[in-house]
Amino acid sequence: MVPSQEEPAAARGTSEAQPLGSAPPGAAPLPGAGPLDGSEAAAAEKVEIELGGSVGAEPLEPPEGGWGWLVMLAAMWCNGSVFGIQNACGVLFVSMLKTFGSKDDGKMVFKTAWVSSLSMGMIFFCCPIVSVFTDIFGCRKTAVVGAAVGFVGLLSSSFVSSIEPLYLTYGIIFACGCSFAYQPSLVILGHYFKKRLGLVNGIVTAGSSIFTILLPFLLRVLTDSVGLFHTLRVLCIFLFVLFLAGFTYRPLASSAKDKDGTTKGGDRLSLFSRRKFSPPKKIFNFAIFKVTAYAVWAVGIPLALFGYFVPYVHLMKHVNEKFQDEKNKEVVLMCIGITSGVGRLLFGRIADYVPGVKKIYLQVLSFLFIGLMSMMIPLCRVFGGLIAVCLIMGLFDGCFISIMAPIAFELVGAQDVSQAIGFLLGFMSIPMTVGPPIAGLLRDKLGSYNVAFYLAGIPPLIGGAVLCFIPWVHSKKQREVTKTTGGEKMEKMLANQNSLSSSSAIFKKESDSVI
Repeated sequence: MVPSQEEPAAARGTSEAQPLGSAPPGAAPLPGAGPLDGSEAAAAEKVEIELGGSVGAEPLEPPEGGWGWLVMLAAMWCNGSVFGIQNACGVLFVSMLKTFGSKDDGKMVFKTAWVSSLSMGMIFFCCPIVSVFTDIFGCRKTAVVGAAVGFVGLLSSSFVSSIEPLYLTYGIIFACGCSFAYQPSLVILGHYFKKRLGLVNGIVTAGSSIFTILLPFLLRVLTDSVGLFHTLRVLCIFLFVLFLAGFTYRPLASSAKDKDGTTKGGDRLSLFSRRKFSPPKKIFNFAIFKVTAYAVWAVGIPLALFGYFVPYVHLMKHVNEKFQDEKNKEVVLMCIGITSGVGRLLFGRIADYVPGVKKIYLQVLSFLFIGLMSMMIPLCRVFGGLIAVCLIMGLFDGCFISIMAPIAFELVGAQDVSQAIGFLLGFMSIPMTVGPPIAGLLRDKLGSYNVAFYLAGIPPLIGGAVLCFIPWVHSKKQREVTKTTGGEKMEKMLANQNSLSSSSAIFKKESDSVI
């Protein structure tokens, strides 16, 4: 949605109103009156940049329910259908190897891993672009078109004859459609919920856990009975329902703006007017990177994710090689899905009670356990031990996912959260795309996944250590902004006093001359 170019009355008032303490007409100009207005505006600008909010704006109060509950269910289906399919890709990965594989091709694992990793990476890579479309066209139009594109990509994937076309149909077209459907589901929740946002995010992201529990068994039955291609056609049903669910994203905030051209809150209109940007030209809001805490977050999260997606792609292949006599091997993915759902609900609710950016410590904890559990996968000698590892990994995976949006709201505010999430997900695409193929290459060269899983556990530990600095950086910036604005207010008071003294002196001088 492109904001209006008309300046709000409050912004015009700064330049049109008479400065405080100005001398009466005909009197000599008072020193310092003009620069005060400029410094005051600069201070307000700094507050907006550092804390991500509009100074003096009254945020539009979310309804905390009503139609929002239906929106929550639609967003839950979106998370389930998009990431349920992605998280169950291990079953499709094995089926692709059987369908397209050749014993003579020693790099088949590496080639096939690119399909799933490219798909997951493209979902996040497109998110910065999707955030712009969401701002311009709204959540509903963006999500509906995205679901339609994903449907076309998945359906076309069921007609290929080799692995290479899947890079385009499944890895790019299907994934781009999923990205356009997924990112608006994160943004729309903040329009309908504030006090319950952590809980609602937990419920919504639990959708992917429910699908991750059920889809591995469904996909195994389908691939064994009807084959890979018919399985992909069955999955198109999920995308069609997603297409219908997108229509529930009613633009609550935009309807308020239509009724009042100069809305009080939730709008970036004041930001555009104060920074003198032309709204239609401001496609990417790079100003959010001036929020130092967000910049650190945008570095730490991708750094932690180089090994994050490796278990989802290669765990089933690893289990087939190491535990050949076990039945129902898909239970490992089911365990991740079950505890991931529990973690999203549990930690989503806990995040509502953790103040401000201290929520980041929950993500630090999640990366610590995810890294350790990844390293423990090759050490499991019995199938029960591997299940225990997957249960713990899923629990903290749910913790990491459920508090992404609440942390973004804390760091940059509701005005810039769409592009803040979009940029972050875009950065996440690189490590999530590169990690699984590298693991597959190590498997082809070394003959086992042991080294791949050991290495996959290192990046989460490093990324978690980087995230520990965010609360300190954020509080430091807040103190600097508070000190600066406090100093500006003091200067203004002193200037007003000087202005009154100057006016009194002028008046006394004129009185003496009259006498």
